[in-house]
Amino acid sequence: MERFVVSARKYRPDTFQGLIGQDNIATTLKNSVTKGQLAHAYLFCGPRGVGKTSTARIFAKTINCYDPGENMEPCGKCESCLSFAQGRSYSIHELDAASNNSVDDIRQLNELVRIPPQIGKYNVFIIDEVHMLSQSAFNAFLKTLEEPPAHAIFILATTEKHKILPTILSRCQTYDFNRIAVKDIVRNLTTIAAKEGVSAEPDALHIIAQKADGAMRDALTIFDQAVAFCGTTITYENIISSLNVLDYDYYLRMTGHMLSGEHTNALLIFDEILSKGFNALHFIGGLSSHFRDLMVCKDSSTTHLLELAPTVVQKYKEQSQSCSLNFLYDALGITSACESGYKASGNQRLHIELALLRLCRLNNEATWQNHGKAPSTEHAKEATAKPETSPKETSTTPAEPKPVAVTSSEPATPVAPSTTTTSLSIKDLMKSAGNNNRARSETARKPVGKDPLEQGRLSDVWKKMAQNEESLPRLSTAISQTEPVIADQNKILFPVKNELQKNWIEKNCKMRLVEFLKSNLNNNEIELEIEVTPDDDPADNKMYMPQEKAKFITDTYPEVKELQKDLKLELK
Repeated sequence: MERFVVSARKYRPDTFQGLIGQDNIATTLKNSVTKGQLAHAYLFCGPRGVGKTSTARIFAKTINCYDPGENMEPCGKCESCLSFAQGRSYSIHELDAASNNSVDDIRQLNELVRIPPQIGKYNVFIIDEVHMLSQSAFNAFLKTLEEPPAHAIFILATTEKHKILPTILSRCQTYDFNRIAVKDIVRNLTTIAAKEGVSAEPDALHIIAQKADGAMRDALTIFDQAVAFCGTTITYENIISSLNVLDYDYYLRMTGHMLSGEHTNALLIFDEILSKGFNALHFIGGLSSHFRDLMVCKDSSTTHLLELAPTVVQKYKEQSQSCSLNFLYDALGITSACESGYKASGNQRLHIELALLRLCRLNNEATWQNHGKAPSTEHAKEATAKPETSPKETSTTPAEPKPVAVTSSEPATPVAPSTTTTSLSIKDLMKSAGNNNRARSETARKPVGKDPLEQGRLSDVWKKMAQNEESLPRLSTAISQTEPVIADQNKILFPVKNELQKNWIEKNCKMRLVEFLKSNLNNNEIELEIEVTPDDDPADNKMYMPQEKAKFITDTYPEVKELQKDLKLELK
């Protein structure tokens, strides 16, 4: 029995012409060989399975080929090409950096670089997964990479460019490989299927191409799996069954129910999907992609962005005509929020079902709620009907709410009577709150009067101010233990014990005290002046500020002052 070779290896490209979806890179490399402008180091980066290592091998064969073709393709017949194909070339070396990532491995590579090529012009070193090298290995590789021998060329390949040191990047020509388009993968699979004698439906190959996510190697692996399951005839139904892929028909049917507001049918379809073993998160992600494809179909200029089979595109175009842009925008917002909050949800099935219910409401809001709508005749009768109350309740419960005192020129919005069967709408409540706020604002802007100062009234307000400042005990005590003096028509003297106390009050509290006095004495022209009036009897003097207490201690106890001086302390 002939040994089976997987398609990814069997149909691996060995010429630039065989590369799929990387035409710009192939052209650049061939031109550099034609003009003899070869760099000493190249960096190939991009997603998995797009041809980075294959391109490196083709490029290495080309620059060592004795008789390249007209398009700078390796001949495959010279000694250099044959030795490489048979795995015995001493001029082209491949190193897996994932398993050879230590400093010693790089030192061995540096020693190998010095040996000139036995066949061809160059020693080519292909280092795959170069981002796996350790920090020390990168540092040991820097000097060799910067100034290699004239016969040495390095080709580095990686899927994670961001992990490469900037000092390495600056020494290489960088080539970014693209994901392979679905149509290119389908075209290549069609060719391979013909060579293998396999009959494959175009819709089935599109499913394989989409599942590969831009990687040709993944597409060939899935193709082998499909052949093993289906035999020589690959059908759409067998592919979605073997790959566990949701049929387009599920999304088309569910969107139809959402447009018509049939939430029960949408929930039944979702239950059917779960009963077949499909992942709920993958379903909601697929629904987002479905809405995106419908949005793309709305305009003929963006239809080419669809990566669907031709037979399916027509169905999407037909359904997109039934969907408004507002519906698709809102639907994408709901599915995206559902997808992002899925893992954090305690009941994940309910989380998705609520999202489906919200989607069914988008085009049928009126059937779900009456917010902002006129009430039905039955509800209107209930709202206008008088509630049955006892005489006592009738006399004590007002039929209408008390009017709101509004001083602005704008009339207040009337509020509906309060009944037992209806309630105010959010819109009415917001308007009523706005009118109340305007009324309070007008009251707050009312100018303070100019009542004359009276000693008796001032003393009462002064005590009230002391109680108001209880959060600051020292200030409250200072206010309560002093008697304010009316020095002028609108000037009030606030006597304090010392200069420190005066400065502290002026800096931190004076403005607040003045506002309190203006408001409670109904006089907008009040001025507060703080003056120091020390007691005649030193025994009655009290210390309020920390600086006063510190000064008293050092003056009274010389040993404390000496200790402060010796230890260079600062008493506060």
